Amino acid sequence: MTITAPEKERFSLSAFLIRDAPARFLLSWVAGFVDTAAFIVLFGIFTAHVTGNIALAGSAFASSDPQTTLLRLSMLPVFMLSVAFTSLLANFARKIGWAVLPVLLSAEAIALGIFMVVGLQFSATLLVDVQDELIFPIAVTGVMAMGIQNALMKEAAASFTGYFPTTVMTGNFTQFTIDLVHYISAKFVKQTEETKSEAAEAMRKLKLTLPLLTGFFLGGTGAAYFVPSAEFWCLSMPLFAVSLLAVAAYIQAGVTKTV
Repeated sequence: MTITAPEKERFSLSAFLIRDAPARFLLSWVAGFVDTAAFIVLFGIFTAHVTGNIALAGSAFASSDPQTTLLRLSMLPVFMLSVAFTSLLANFARKIGWAVLPVLLSAEAIALGIFMVVGLQFSATLLVDVQDELIFPIAVTGVMAMGIQNALMKEAAASFTGYFPTTVMTGNFTQFTIDLVHYISAKFVKQTEETKSEAAEAMRKLKLTLPLLTGFFLGGTGAAYFVPSAEFWCLSMPLFAVSLLAVAAYIQAGVTKTV
């Protein structure tokens, strides 16, 4: 296959976007943005860090608010169904010979688009009259989108260097802290081949987790800034980011097969 100069540049850009660090950063940014935006607009519902809803459900239950308790707990089976759907979709893609990463990124982009449309449909009424029956369909679509991303990182793990979640940062921050301690400890002892190897391995892991933490923080900050003025329209930004990654993944999948 002959590749012209513009095609080479395009393929280089797509290859860069789905490399470990840029892809992890963008997906973590998306999760941080969506989770924060949903938490603000939906009056305290998590879409990416979905287990946080358990704590909120407990708080609502203690306050004798059964409707809010059920609303938050209902996000758990919705999340499980979206993960199950993603896993089935990944298995189907493998069976028919499709690349898993672009397929799942496309599914997430579609889900984010639905989340934005449903949010725009109900948010105007929601701002006037806060009702759980209006919050529910919006929250469901948001949790489904982030459920897909949660499962994506496991089902398409072969596309990355190991599995690191992009939606929940507690484990990543724990790993970052441990690796930082190992790196500093290895640097402040007598330098041997073993300590140099330990320092190098710790630095390698730090480089894997830092984009995740940075992306999630910047995503949450961006959502907090844009939600008050743009409301659900601001979801067009994470939708664009995931769509861009999906296109890059499709291009790279094609290049891998033809080159």
